[in-house]
Amino acid sequence: MSPVVSIVLTREVCSRASCRYLLNIHTLTLPSRFRHSMHTLPQSKPIPNLQPQANSNYNSNSKLNAIPNRERFDTSSIVLDKSIYNGNSRIISLGRLAKVDEARRMFDEMPHRDIVSYASMITVYLKHNDLLQAEQLFRAMPEWNIVVDSAMVNGYAKAGRMDEAQGIFDNMPERNVFSWTSLISGYLRSGRVHEARQLFERMPEKNVVSWTTVVLGYARNGLIDQARTVFDQMPEKNVVSWTAMMKAYVENFQIDEALKLFHQMPLRNIYSWNIVIHGFLDEFRVNEAIQLFISMPRRNAVSWTTMVTGLARTGSTKLARQYFDQMPKKDTAAWNAMITAYADEGLMAMAIELFNLMPERNTVTWNAMIDGYARNGPEGEAFKYLILMLRCCIRLNETTLTSLLTSCESIQLLQAHSLVVRLGFECETSLINALVTMYSRSGDVSSAWLAFENLEAKDIVSWTAIIVAYSSHGYGTLSLQAFARMLRSGTKPDEITFVGVLSACSHAGLVNKGQRLFNSMRCAYDLEPKAEHYACLVDTLGRAGLVDEATRVVRKMPPSERDVVVLGALLGACKLNGDVALASNIGEELIEVEPASSGGYVLLANVYAACEKWDEFARIRKKMKERKVKKVPGFSQIEVQGKNHVFFVGDRSHPEVKEIYILLQEKLLPLMLEMGYRRGSSLACL
Repeated sequence: MSPVVSIVLTREVCSRASCRYLLNIHTLTLPSRFRHSMHTLPQSKPIPNLQPQANSNYNSNSKLNAIPNRERFDTSSIVLDKSIYNGNSRIISLGRLAKVDEARRMFDEMPHRDIVSYASMITVYLKHNDLLQAEQLFRAMPEWNIVVDSAMVNGYAKAGRMDEAQGIFDNMPERNVFSWTSLISGYLRSGRVHEARQLFERMPEKNVVSWTTVVLGYARNGLIDQARTVFDQMPEKNVVSWTAMMKAYVENFQIDEALKLFHQMPLRNIYSWNIVIHGFLDEFRVNEAIQLFISMPRRNAVSWTTMVTGLARTGSTKLARQYFDQMPKKDTAAWNAMITAYADEGLMAMAIELFNLMPERNTVTWNAMIDGYARNGPEGEAFKYLILMLRCCIRLNETTLTSLLTSCESIQLLQAHSLVVRLGFECETSLINALVTMYSRSGDVSSAWLAFENLEAKDIVSWTAIIVAYSSHGYGTLSLQAFARMLRSGTKPDEITFVGVLSACSHAGLVNKGQRLFNSMRCAYDLEPKAEHYACLVDTLGRAGLVDEATRVVRKMPPSERDVVVLGALLGACKLNGDVALASNIGEELIEVEPASSGGYVLLANVYAACEKWDEFARIRKKMKERKVKKVPGFSQIEVQGKNHVFFVGDRSHPEVKEIYILLQEKLLPLMLEMGYRRGSSLACL
């Protein structure tokens, strides 16, 4: 190439050198002419440092002494100096290396810039999702052309700012396929399918990318049949469009339809194979995924990772490990998948072995370990890995802290809460929801309420967490008040919310309120009651002594929902009201439905003990022994001065046991008797 690239820019011909710069960043349909009109955009102050610097070492051509200020370029003859070409190329190179600030410094230091300089810098910003800077530079341009316009339409569309994208598009004197496709894609991503369809129908020239964009867009919006119609109408299809339609079927859980297309494809690439394998694994069709993987003519790293992660997700951990060990080159995703699989199965020793062997860890890796220890123990290990994570300068995210919170003992909860605040996550709804739940589990309802009240963006999970917190600790009235506040806020309750409020009605003895809320699930909120909701209603009726009505509820409910939870609630109601005959029938049914669970045996045995039917009591105990059913002992815990105290039934191991029992006998028991508690053989015998 000659030292100076000389191109004549006319009203009809765009510089091929200019086109070449932009093609290095984006694949666009390039213009046949520059455009010289102004867009209607909000006015902003000119950005600094756009004028040439006097002391620059650039050896500029005399015909490019300055950038025109909102005037047309000289269309008779402009010589593009090599320094501008080099500057533009340097901006593109720095953009590819993600050195956006250096690219901007290069742009600012250029003594002369052409339209390609601006376009290159704008495209770098858009590539790195800095729409604000791209927008400011776009407004500061001396003039616009179709390439820059199209890039901005694409940038606004990707950000979901469809009004701005449409505004630029409408003011473009000429448009290319890229600008049309960008706008259509934006509407589809925003769920505005009707606008996208109208725009696509108006599109004068469509290419395979346009058609494929619409296919994928329809599929993402759940319109799989419309997506297939568009696919069938395509005048020409390439491997990308075939694969796009296959992916649409896979994402909509229609793997058999995807497989049909796969066999019809005239040409397949590795991505096509990977998509179908991924689909089989998503639907737990492991053998078919393995057969397809074996049939692949060649595989890449994604193929292997798809198998490892997919097998791990299906619970086929041993098989996943075999493929993991065979991988020619293991990527971080595969390592993370195996560690997560071991953690999910509680095999923390295997997880830590892989963790220590892993050449490079990321946030997902650390999160998998923290979450694994949070769920499987031992206590304190999750916090230990959090500290190690911080020492390694790995950035924490919401997932890290949410996993940590689930492992917190009450003594650690304040530390975790403090960490959430110090790291600036106090406005993250999902994290505060976890805090509310954990405070509730530790018995600190006041702190749960404070965390909830300080949360600005409350969602359905937030409201449900505080409703359940109040309900599970016996504050039925407060739970119902929170439910009323939730409805006033416009938040629609879900199934879990109703478990909380129905349980609150049970604890508060609000029978009529509980029945109305139960009936409102279908009538007002289009929610079908589940076993847990029936159990709450049965418990409410049973506590009020309405055993016959509770029995009618159980007999009328769908058989599919009549499980051990509901039968257990009815058996508890029978025990509470001394209905031995009904309790015997329900209890026998319950222990046959779930013979390995101790709950039914214990309840039924205690019913027999309460009415002194010791032969029946002995029979139930014998049946438990024969079936090797063991009762897990109940316990209570309380935190006093930062120390957690745990008490089992009849526990006398505490160093202050004498003082504790004196306090119970002299203070607590009289209060219990005053509130209606009856001493006697109804106490648990097992």
